[in-house]
Amino acid sequence: MVSPDRLNAETIIAKKRDGGELSEKEIRYFIENFTQGRIPDYQASAWCMAIFQRGMSQQETIALTRAMAESGETIDLSDTLDYVVDKHSSGGVGDKTTLVVLPLVAAMGVPVAKMSGRGLAYTGGTLDKLESIRGFNVHLSPEQFKTRAAEYGIVLAGQTHELAPADGMLYALRDVTGTVSSKPLIASSIMSKKIAAGADGIVLDVKTGSGAFMRTIDDAVDLARLMVQIGEGTGKDVTAIISDMNQPLGHAVGNALEVREAVETMQGSGPADFVEHCVMIAGQMVRLAGKSYELDLSDIDTELRTRLTNGDALAMFRRMVEAQGGDLRQLDDLNLLPQAPVRRELKAPHAGYIREVDARGVGLATLDLGAGRRKKGERIDHAVGVIVHQKVGDHVDAGDPLFTIHARKEEHASQVAIDLATCIEWADRPGLPLFYDVISTR
Repeated sequence: MVSPDRLNAETIIAKKRDGGELSEKEIRYFIENFTQGRIPDYQASAWCMAIFQRGMSQQETIALTRAMAESGETIDLSDTLDYVVDKHSSGGVGDKTTLVVLPLVAAMGVPVAKMSGRGLAYTGGTLDKLESIRGFNVHLSPEQFKTRAAEYGIVLAGQTHELAPADGMLYALRDVTGTVSSKPLIASSIMSKKIAAGADGIVLDVKTGSGAFMRTIDDAVDLARLMVQIGEGTGKDVTAIISDMNQPLGHAVGNALEVREAVETMQGSGPADFVEHCVMIAGQMVRLAGKSYELDLSDIDTELRTRLTNGDALAMFRRMVEAQGGDLRQLDDLNLLPQAPVRRELKAPHAGYIREVDARGVGLATLDLGAGRRKKGERIDHAVGVIVHQKVGDHVDAGDPLFTIHARKEEHASQVAIDLATCIEWADRPGLPLFYDVISTR
């Protein structure tokens, strides 16, 4: 074992490389010195690769999460709010769940405070979607974040540089060193930000399937259990839900298109799969706050569905948008949201049942249209995207619409139409399940 008074990056890297278990002191030393610039990128990259190859124990992962959460500022909401909930999605295609779930939970009387990220590659980012609304300000200081949570009961902003900075620094290295898929590094990355943001209860939407980072159910369950264990080890209430991402969620994929679908859902006309998804996630958040005592949410299901469609959730969404500078006229008239000049419909070539709508393929198509970014910092087009008209298990007739492409240019629409045609498989098969499992600390 490395002597405490002789800690250095090289020996810590070598210990993990050789399969040893790092102490909390060693992990904290490494994170603190890396964040302060005393450990260079090349040594941090080697450390990440050693973790990728050798893994981490539960105790190591908890220690890493704590060290990253405490590498910068932390937000304490306990002096103004009794219990605050947050949620996180592991990323998907058409996943505009946060836009509906946060106001629905707030409408149930539970304060919500969430820091979200931007999209990268084919998975959309909540901040990008919200910025489809003119003037919406996602850049809040920790103090502004805390004040809005207390005053309005709902706040959604971008992660500040002061919050868990070690996570942002490590992720930038993981992204270019082939170590993104390490489960301890994924789990600690997600949970460190949630812990630093001050939530008491956290619901994790861990997606599995063709459009998810975790392609298999087993991998998704392993990651979910690890994050629940981290929550338990850091004094947080955590529930993880394993949800399907073998096809896009809802119909809309693309920033302004997803905002429109979210608002329409809160007006009572949302896609069935999206409605069920929102009710499940919101219900588990409300359950953690003590408003429900059933894991299956049977005691509050009716109230959740009522508040989703009777205007209560939409009123909370409008409250958040107004408080953060957004233009409410675009919610009153959804046609004022950004719109692409070119629309092209892709129709079914023959009758049959939909066997597969490849989520990853649809996500990549919207990326090609400009709805996402291939590297951090790229500008995106809020107006473009794809409407997915059919779901797995649907029967369609020849000529029925499969996709509507919203593009900036005709040539973009033409190329994307070719790509989208390969995303559909035909057969006779029942629909996919929405959820596979629920894992919770309580």
